[in-house]
Amino acid sequence: MAFTPDNETEFLDEALAEEESSTPLPSKTWALDFENGKIGSTIDGDKALRQFIIKAIKTERSRYVIYSDDYGCELTELVGGDYTPALLDAEIPRMVTEALSYDDRIDEVIEITYRRDGDKLFINARVVPAAGDVVITEEVET
Repeated sequence: MAFTPDNETEFLDEALAEEESSTPLPSKTWALDFENGKIGSTIDGDKALRQFIIKAIKTERSRYVIYSDDYGCELTELVGGDYTPALLDAEIPRMVTEALSYDDRIDEVIEITYRRDGDKLFINARVVPAAGDVVITEEVET
């Protein structure tokens, strides 16, 4: 009789295989009306993912205790700064990609573009959802 555990991993292998083949969990969340500041019914699927994209970009990272330090975007650091266009071209896509990659419903961030109009910054994000073949494009005003 040995005092060391048996190192066979068949149970672990079975659990990992089951986890990989399991269906994704629903992404049900409350529908947010950003213009009127109201919460509506629940949404799921692409609508919930689109709302996440908007919310993740608009939410300032590490500002609200309710969110972890992984949630949100750091774009406010660039507001009002005297930065070169080359720096903005590098940092804005990096910051937005970082904010969106946090969610496991997003497989890949394909393209981030932006345009400035006075005090406003408009961000276009194209993402590939983990479930589905349709690329989602969303414009966010910050």
